[in-house]
Amino acid sequence: MTDQKKKKLTPTQQQYQQLAKRHEPPRPLLKNFVRAFLVGGLICVLGQAIQEGFIHYFHFTEKTAGNPTVAVLIFLSALLTGLGVYDRIAQWAGAGTSVPVTGFANSIASAAIEHRSEGFVLGVGGNMFKLAGSVIVFGVTSAFVIGLIKTLMKMGG
Repeated sequence: MTDQKKKKLTPTQQQYQQLAKRHEPPRPLLKNFVRAFLVGGLICVLGQAIQEGFIHYFHFTEKTAGNPTVAVLIFLSALLTGLGVYDRIAQWAGAGTSVPVTGFANSIASAAIEHRSEGFVLGVGGNMFKLAGSVIVFGVTSAFVIGLIKTLMKMGG
């Protein structure tokens, strides 16, 4: 709790906060780090294996195999989210499942599933892009800025 919020608490509330903090079980940080590392690493190994499959069996180049690899990872993440498997893995692995592509796909699919009772347009479409919209806006904006900087550097050099 921040210091500003602590100042607004009554003395009894502050005592309760201190008591609760003393009785809070310690977090198993090392175990959490290892789990996150293992699962995040396994997701990356899976992605590499999929990419190698596209290169070996479908004769993609290393450069062209990236997009279908990402599409397969997104599909698998959304499928596992829909089946409830991804969330169980995430509970066990913590931050390890937030590897960018799969974690992002999971968050969008979760929002869509959670709000499907509100209809496809306002429920699924509206809520799954609450998270995705900000990511897309900042991604496009940062890509534009980097492209502009790169163009200006080429013109100046």
